[in-house]
Amino acid sequence: MLTYVHCAKCIGIDAFEVTVEVSISSGLGIHLVGLADAAVKESLLRTMTALSARGFKVPGKKIVINLAPADIHKKGSGYDLPIALGIIDSSEQVELPRLGEFLVMGELGLDASVRDVNGALSIAEMAREKGYKGVILPMNSAQEAADCDGVEIYGVRTLDDAVRLLSGEYAENLRVVGKASSPRSTCMVGVPDFCDIVGQEAANRAMEIAASGGHNIMMIGPPGSGKSSLAKALAGILPPLTREEALVTSKIYSVAGQMPTGRGLIWQRPVRSPHISASVPALLGGGSDNIMPGEISLAHNGVLFLDEFCEAPKRLIETLRAPMEDGKVTISRLKTKVEFPSNFMLVAASNPCPCGYFGEGDRCTCSAGRRSAYIARLSGPMMDRIDLQVWLHSVDSRKLVRGTIAERSEVVAARVMAARQIQIRRFSGEGIFTNSQMDSRQIKKYCPLDNEGSEYLEKVMDSMGLSARACSRILKIARTIADMDGKENIGISHLREATLYRFLDRQDI
Repeated sequence: MLTYVHCAKCIGIDAFEVTVEVSISSGLGIHLVGLADAAVKESLLRTMTALSARGFKVPGKKIVINLAPADIHKKGSGYDLPIALGIIDSSEQVELPRLGEFLVMGELGLDASVRDVNGALSIAEMAREKGYKGVILPMNSAQEAADCDGVEIYGVRTLDDAVRLLSGEYAENLRVVGKASSPRSTCMVGVPDFCDIVGQEAANRAMEIAASGGHNIMMIGPPGSGKSSLAKALAGILPPLTREEALVTSKIYSVAGQMPTGRGLIWQRPVRSPHISASVPALLGGGSDNIMPGEISLAHNGVLFLDEFCEAPKRLIETLRAPMEDGKVTISRLKTKVEFPSNFMLVAASNPCPCGYFGEGDRCTCSAGRRSAYIARLSGPMMDRIDLQVWLHSVDSRKLVRGTIAERSEVVAARVMAARQIQIRRFSGEGIFTNSQMDSRQIKKYCPLDNEGSEYLEKVMDSMGLSARACSRILKIARTIADMDGKENIGISHLREATLYRFLDRQDI
């Protein structure tokens, strides 16, 4: 008897259908074909042991298991459950009339327990698009996919649960329903509050602008000036993800196997802070047959924080250029090309020189040549892609000892949310959400200047020698500042403030 069980394989953040075909006929031996890797081949022993543990018989006949299509590599242990169900149905030990209605994935333990698989959310979306009635997944994986509308999600803990469901028995207790939690109900744990960061009012303002428009920002300052604290506090003023953003971000984490257990969709914007010693594949993503997302994709719709930016290997920094401009990263292998989204806010921090104290009186011990060489590690094209450049100085001792009254993060977050709402309404139907994502056509449409503003920008470009990309960055920042002021048009004051954040283009350090 020939049995078909439907399952899936994830390529990038999208799932593609795989069919497990099980045929039992006269003869001997168990044969697994279909370009399976070692983990899938090992599933045969796990599966047979699990079947025996639950009282099912392994037919003493020729069993052929084919994973179709046969020209795509199959990796991982998620095919255990489909193979076991295929053997049960093909050997006619239990009739499974609903087997064709569901897409099934799960790893089997030797006791027939079902363990989690990666990519549950992508699998559920594919099942909905293909018209399946439902998806059968391990319980924790099912909770990841529960917020996918239009398809029934069932969570199983053992092989018996799956058999009972597919045999037509009442199994409503296995149905997993999405959580109705509001994204605003989530809280940020361990995130510094802006009111606790003393003496950096100008940097706080720059951080608010960056959060309001989704802009990249670089902070340069001596050790202890608060760069890392500001970067960590940024997470507390960012608005929660929209549902569309949450779905894409959650798919990335689901494929990577990093979804929080039992929480459903991710609503808080991710913050990733890899060390500068990370490899290029760790940053961009990679692998052989099973290509996984890297740090820049895990930071999609969130923040990528890189400390000691000028100390990072030049190759590592330069690999960020294309993803920052395109909002995606493409990883090519001999037989596979995978595209991951990577629309993130870059928050970089660096000392101004090797000793770290240039600009702090006479504390710097570096020569002018060493200082120039230190900052020159950042290429012109890379600096063009950083919208805001902020110089931090050591905090005044009086402010540090006596303290100052600063705004709480929740107050700043309310203003950021108001500015973001303006941008969401403006870009409705454009496919973007923030000012930082505008292309040249959208900049021309949404950032018009009057005569005074045009003359000012022309003078700035000539005097500072700005590139066309840097000019576009200034216009985007000015648009964000105008949104924060509630102004429909960009004024000369907005342009002046935006220009102040390009000091590396004019200052020789």
